[in-house]
Amino acid sequence: MVEAMQDAAVVVTGAGGGIGAALARRFAAAGARVVVNDLDGAKAEAVAGEIGGIAVPGDASAIVAEARDALGGTVDVYCANAGVGSAGTEAAPEQVWELAWDVNVMAHVRAAGQLLPAWLERGSGRFVSTVSAAGLLTMIGAAPYSVTKHGAYAFAEWLSLTYRHRGLKVHAICPQGVRTDMLTGSGSAGDLVLRPTAIEPEAVADALFAGIEEDRFLILPHPEVAGYYRARAADPDHWLTNMNHIQQKWETDGR
Repeated sequence: MVEAMQDAAVVVTGAGGGIGAALARRFAAAGARVVVNDLDGAKAEAVAGEIGGIAVPGDASAIVAEARDALGGTVDVYCANAGVGSAGTEAAPEQVWELAWDVNVMAHVRAAGQLLPAWLERGSGRFVSTVSAAGLLTMIGAAPYSVTKHGAYAFAEWLSLTYRHRGLKVHAICPQGVRTDMLTGSGSAGDLVLRPTAIEPEAVADALFAGIEEDRFLILPHPEVAGYYRARAADPDHWLTNMNHIQQKWETDGR
């Protein structure tokens, strides 16, 4: 699989740090030509300089054409990694919900819309969606994040079932806690649920490459998530009761 990435044209959004930077480094180490995207131009430039990549700063929803041009007219792998960890309940301001929907879901939809015509015509392409275990399960204290990550997972799933016979490879990465700025910003809810089993961003990149090697859609850097997902499907009420106990603990301990 490493050989398959030699000279591959790869785009990673939200790659100025965290999971995105780890993905960019791993693809570059495998011999890929990597576009590093981030809203923060200085961070994008720093990672690109480190790995010999190309920085294309800006909104992840709007950089596909520029990134493709920077890579000589072709994208082989697109990592839709940029995301926002929006906390709040149903009462969160509509602007919070709109931003979460735009970045966590619609940026993926827009990128796919620009990439798929060429990929389907040539019969190959790889779309990597950084989702979250919250997209399979949920996350206390973070309704906008949980709901939109469910949407991101659903879109990746739909892409895979619709186009896999036409050469499209899709991977949905669904980690729990990862030691990034997003985990730091998750506050006491993250401290309770995510931090105890948090992993380094490099472990997420390792899991993705293992999943690519095995041609797996669902990438679980925390393998235990598979058991939680099965339990949720098998007995939703029992699972929701258990999650509500965590919610009550969070409220009691002082969020």
